[in-house]
Amino acid sequence: MALKSRGKFIRSGKVKDIYEPDADHILFHFTDRVSAFDVIMPTMIPRKGEVLCKLGAFFFETLGVPHHMVRIEGPDTMVVKKLKMIMVECIVRGYLYGSLFERVSKGEVSLSGPKVLAAKLPAPYFDPTTKSEVHDEPITEAEIVKQGLATPGEFKRIRDTTVGIYTKMSAGAEKAGFILADLKVEFGKDAKGNVLLGDSIGPDEFRMWPKQAYAPGKTQESYDKQPVRDWLISVGYKEKLDKARKAGQPVPPPPQLPTDLVSEVSRRYKVVYESLTGRKL
Repeated sequence: MALKSRGKFIRSGKVKDIYEPDADHILFHFTDRVSAFDVIMPTMIPRKGEVLCKLGAFFFETLGVPHHMVRIEGPDTMVVKKLKMIMVECIVRGYLYGSLFERVSKGEVSLSGPKVLAAKLPAPYFDPTTKSEVHDEPITEAEIVKQGLATPGEFKRIRDTTVGIYTKMSAGAEKAGFILADLKVEFGKDAKGNVLLGDSIGPDEFRMWPKQAYAPGKTQESYDKQPVRDWLISVGYKEKLDKARKAGQPVPPPPQLPTDLVSEVSRRYKVVYESLTGRKL
């Protein structure tokens, strides 16, 4: 789609460029940008935007949940209904990994079951965070309601819908030979006040592990952007970033990603799309 036909430019997010073609719709241009730990990397991942756009469309079409997608236009552009977003990142976790493992290890969160990295949780765990372009933080149901982000009824609806989506996607992933470790979705209200599934769903919003390689107690092989996070941890960037944020200092410039990592992450995004949808990219 030519740039002039996208409408008024609104803003650039971590991954998407957002336009307003008319008063009732928003246009998402899914770029090849990649972010990790809420920082945009200086290196692009080829065809990542195409995977995010097409996989998001696949899930909107097949999950059976009311959503905001209207249509896709071209390989990496989606037109959606304009929503007033509920400012909560709705995260559900099926395995003890990532920030949840860190918080459990520090005693900040108490969960039943084994406290082993990548252990399967007894039940899906709803773990919402704030919605921020800077850095998302865990938030409780009480805080969500107190801040007016959602009513108790809305909170229950988005929580139950999120867990239901995770359960359905997990079953599909298992059939394709993968484990869906966790998932992030977002919701918003349309002009009539209906709560709709919004934003997008893809490897930027979930962790996907190949079943045959899964073993608790170790870092998992991930078919998403987790290899980018793992590399940033291995080179010390994550530690430097955490120290800067704790001290209230500017975010340190992220490093360029190595060519072999970029190629492998691009390949894995393509594999996930084709495995989950049964379609060729």
